[in-house]
Amino acid sequence: MRILTSIALGATAAMIAIGAAQAQDRTIKMGTEGAYPPFNSVTADGKLQGFDIDIGNALCEQMKVKCEWVTQDWDGAIPALQAGKFDAFIASMSITPERLKQVDFSAKYYNTPPSIAALKDSGITGVTKEALAGKTIGVQSGTTHFNYSEKTYTDSTIKPYPTADEMHADFANGRVDAINDDIIVTQGFLDTDAGKACCVLVGPVTPVVEIHGPGAGIAVRKGDTKLADEFSAAIKAIRENGKYKEINDKYFTFDAYGGE
Repeated sequence: MRILTSIALGATAAMIAIGAAQAQDRTIKMGTEGAYPPFNSVTADGKLQGFDIDIGNALCEQMKVKCEWVTQDWDGAIPALQAGKFDAFIASMSITPERLKQVDFSAKYYNTPPSIAALKDSGITGVTKEALAGKTIGVQSGTTHFNYSEKTYTDSTIKPYPTADEMHADFANGRVDAINDDIIVTQGFLDTDAGKACCVLVGPVTPVVEIHGPGAGIAVRKGDTKLADEFSAAIKAIRENGKYKEINDKYFTFDAYGGE
């Protein structure tokens, strides 16, 4: 009996070891935009960096899987995910009812408010429909900010852009009167030399849950709830073990996660 028990224990240990090795060998293809600093961007030598990237790598480490990164233009992100170009998309994508019809999401991994910035000589002093009436507002297409702008600023001209960088370039050159974007991304631009010269933060916009959602999550293919749940559990784990705070404090002076 003692010999049989030892054999059984040995077999169990071997199975656990094999399972752990297989988990380590598992690769998850992670899609991101690479054009939305400080959340995700590409360095001059072609490396991905940013809050989204560091969080994604931390989640993969927590899940004991390998991350393989793929860049993808924002407008084609959901079709590319659906087509299997990657397994998950982490690029500050808000969890909204409209997107939930096409993909599934993990729990949120951060939630920061939208904002309005304006040219210094634009005369814009508020974020209301009336304050922006007759003005041209730049917004990245396919975002919650674009949807909000179209529904809210009906007396303004809404100008869409493929990327935030292109929007910022036009803003700095005075081709739009204002922009609507995440407050962290907006402030990042305003802190540049071009941003300091031209523009000013007018203020935060009160989020509308039906449009902006409860925060940014990791998108997976519709029905892949197992992977979404794995990410959700990993997000909870890195919040509890201090890894999230370590990454957060690298980029921000406040908790980007938002309220519980």
